[in-house]
Amino acid sequence: MRSPGYPRILICLALACVIAGGCGQPSGEKAPIGSPSNPIKMAFVPSLDTGKITLSAERLAKELEKRTGYTIEVTVPVSYAAVIEAMGAGRVDVAWFAPLSYVLASSKYGAKVLLITERDGHTDYTGIILARKDGPVKRIEDLKGRRFAFGDPLSTSGTLYPKQLLKAHGIDPDTDITPIFAGGHDKAIIALYNGQVDGCSCYSGYGSDARDRVKSTIPDIKEKTIIIGRTAKIPNDNVAVSADLPDEVARKLKQALLDISASPDGREMLMEVAEIDGLREVDDSVYDSVRKMVADVGLDLQEYLRKDEEKQKQKASGKKG
Repeated sequence: MRSPGYPRILICLALACVIAGGCGQPSGEKAPIGSPSNPIKMAFVPSLDTGKITLSAERLAKELEKRTGYTIEVTVPVSYAAVIEAMGAGRVDVAWFAPLSYVLASSKYGAKVLLITERDGHTDYTGIILARKDGPVKRIEDLKGRRFAFGDPLSTSGTLYPKQLLKAHGIDPDTDITPIFAGGHDKAIIALYNGQVDGCSCYSGYGSDARDRVKSTIPDIKEKTIIIGRTAKIPNDNVAVSADLPDEVARKLKQALLDISASPDGREMLMEVAEIDGLREVDDSVYDSVRKMVADVGLDLQEYLRKDEEKQKQKASGKKG
């Protein structure tokens, strides 16, 4: 027979559990990474249309969840720099980085490359400079004094390598042109097509380039534009993980991604999310050529990140007000 104090004991125990933050988990201790209450946060840089990236990335995340048992949350932050800073602040565990973004995330926050992307059987690509076919610009030198659209300031093929190419042709990208940062490869191309600029830069692969991503809305984009310059080869973008992500979790994600890239359905998903048809293992030293280019161009990455952070804070405070 139960004593009269039995219900009171149960109530006290229940209250103790609530105060401690839950009976199943010690107070102050985070849930395991990859659990529903502490999902793996996977971010993509906004290289192209954010809405399209988000939809296809969520499909890929669901496939990863099936293969790993982890819960995965997808985000597409507002800029390349925002992805880097989010990883540094612990808000991103896995990032699909552009090469330059990875180099900075690696040096500043210890990001570790898992896999390099593959397109058309290659793990490198180039940047190209475009002009309108009916415009006054026929060669790179003609860009002097004109308006020019780069992608994101931390885009490797959309900004870093094209700046070096302009310099090689006697054009100072900071003073000899009027630069704008369109915020993505597709946006830079659209600005050129609409006559807002006289030239632009974007990525190019082996058989396709960024113009193919806007053909659904601008069918004649390739007929109206011409390639007037091509950069040196660039190592492809990659999948990288935070320095804090447990090795076991990183290994499991890596294997799942390799398995996905080996299947026809998986390759279709990868093509949708990042225009890639495969993933390969890679060593960090592959990105030393990007590090050298940063030094050659004299790009102050830390200063750019500081300015971008200030800009995002101003936007946030403006929305609140």
